[in-house]
Amino acid sequence: MQENNLKQHTMAGIETTASILETNKVLKNTYLLLSLTLLATAGSSALAIAMHLPPLAAIVCMVGAFIMMFVVNRTADSAKGIAMIFVFSLLMGLSLGPMLQLYLKMANGPSLVFQAAGGTALIFFVLSGYALMTKKDFSFMGGFLLVGLIVALVAGLVNIFLHIPLMQLVISSLVILVMSGFILFDTSRIIHGGETNYIRATIALYLSIYNIFIHLLSILGIMNDD
Repeated sequence: MQENNLKQHTMAGIETTASILETNKVLKNTYLLLSLTLLATAGSSALAIAMHLPPLAAIVCMVGAFIMMFVVNRTADSAKGIAMIFVFSLLMGLSLGPMLQLYLKMANGPSLVFQAAGGTALIFFVLSGYALMTKKDFSFMGGFLLVGLIVALVAGLVNIFLHIPLMQLVISSLVILVMSGFILFDTSRIIHGGETNYIRATIALYLSIYNIFIHLLSILGIMNDD
C-alpha cells in the first residue's frame, strides 16, 4: 500500500513538473515571438511613412491583415503559422503608417507617438507582470471583456458618422480598459494551461497591445488639440 502511494505521489510530482516546464516554455516562446512581431510592425510602419503610403493602400493592408488573422489561427499548429504571423504583423504595420504620419505632422507629433508607445509598454509590463507574479485566474473576466468589446465596437461605428471628440475620448478609454483586461485574461490562460499554443497566445497579446497603442495615441491627440 505504501509503495503504491509513493508511486502515485512520484507520478503526480513528475506530471506537475512537466506541466510547469511546458507553461514556462509557452511563456518564453510567446514573449519572444511577440517581441519580434512588434519589431516587424514598427519596421513596416516606418517603411510606410517613408514611402508616404496612401490611406487607400493602408485600408487594403488592414483588410489583408484581418484575413491573415484567421490564417494564423488555422496554421498555428504548424511551423507555417510562424511565417503567417509575421505577414500579419507586417501588414498591420503598413496599415498603421499613414495614421502615424498624420500624428507626426502635429506640433508635438513625435512626442505624442513616443508617449503612446511608452504608455503602452508600461501598461503591458505592469499587467502581464502582475498576472505572472500573482498567478491569479482571470478567466472569469471573459464574458465582461466580450461585452465591453462589442459596446466599444458599436460606439466606434456610430461615432464614424457623428465625429464627436468627447465620444471618441470615451470610446478610446473603454478600448484601453478592455484590452488591458484581455492582457490579464490571456496571460492568465497561458499560466493556467488554457492556452498551450504560443502562436495563438502571441496574436492575442499582440492585438491587445496594438489597440492600446492606437487608442492611447488617439487620446493624446485629442488632448493635444485642446
